[in-house]
Amino acid sequence: MPGTPAPSRPTACLALADGTLFYGRGFGAAGQTTAELCFNTAMTGYQEIMTDPSYAGQVVTFTFPHVGNVGVTPEDDESAEPVAAGMVVKWDPTEPSNWRATERLGDWLIRRGRIGIGGVDTRRLTRAIRQQGAPHVALAHDPEGRFDIEALVAAARGFPGLVGLDLAKDVTCAQSYRWDEMRWAWPEGYARREAPGHKVVAIDYGAKRNILRCLASAGCDVTVLPASATADDILALEPAGVFLSNGPGDPAATGDYAVPMIRDVLDRSDVPVFGICLGHQMLALALGARTIKMNHGHHGANHPVKDLETGKVEITSMNHGFTVDSQTLPDGVIETHVSLFDGSNCGIRLADRPVFSVQYHPEASPGPQDSYYLFERFVAAIRARAA
Repeated sequence: MPGTPAPSRPTACLALADGTLFYGRGFGAAGQTTAELCFNTAMTGYQEIMTDPSYAGQVVTFTFPHVGNVGVTPEDDESAEPVAAGMVVKWDPTEPSNWRATERLGDWLIRRGRIGIGGVDTRRLTRAIRQQGAPHVALAHDPEGRFDIEALVAAARGFPGLVGLDLAKDVTCAQSYRWDEMRWAWPEGYARREAPGHKVVAIDYGAKRNILRCLASAGCDVTVLPASATADDILALEPAGVFLSNGPGDPAATGDYAVPMIRDVLDRSDVPVFGICLGHQMLALALGARTIKMNHGHHGANHPVKDLETGKVEITSMNHGFTVDSQTLPDGVIETHVSLFDGSNCGIRLADRPVFSVQYHPEASPGPQDSYYLFERFVAAIRARAA
């Protein structure tokens, strides 16, 4: 009956659009949210994942059961606020045991207005996502255990989905700013870049802070512009290179305004261009390719990617629900990387210019750092142009 809790009086409920229900113990903020459900296989980095702007419009199922064990710290935020709508875990978050922790995960979620549910069979849930595709869900947390199940299922069914949705405009910066913080290093933590650097304009479609830190560490003097920036805005800064960031939503929707800008920059300038994740998809669209929605996407820190030009295999961090259709790449655009999980496209470059992009996250955070060389490749292209 609507409004009647399950007999065990759980305090949280995850309702899928097909009517499937998962009960559990709520933590974090009380309330209700609707989103697309995805799963992430990373063994670390739950805070970085929750604050990654690419997760806008999604509830994240964590397949690794130990969540909350290192607490949270402001140093690990990838954006100013959590962006993922909620989290699903196997075990209730544990007490933090880490010298860097400043707060419990549950308290952090309460303060940030995000919902969590523990005690869920995440293996079963992950299998359902893999078999049926990323479902639309409603997640509710009520400390009294009162749930209107019919209303929750209806809310899940009413979620519009991510196809056709431009979310970059919701997570981009409101105005331009400079970035000089570099990668974390022992013992000083995050140092500031003081030496002169190569002037790079980064377009913020939902940029993670660690991407900007990697650019600064690689030798870049970074100015970040909003997703709506025009080619005139970019070229007026006389950049030595242009970077296209990660971000959420349907690339075709964001491409309505991003693609003309990228084409204009490519037509009017010969500066190196480097894109990551949504930035990769934006570049592919600008070059004439198409993107498609994936069944359940790639979300994790253990994805093998092959560099087709060197034969090298990298273990990478990924987070995307759309992909570039490699069959639509035009002449002059070379496929450089592919996923060894499903063969999907993971990288492209122009044959005759230093313009390239990858689908995965070379900054990791969380994940392995096999792919940091891509930032160095970008800077090497900038230096070669200046020589």
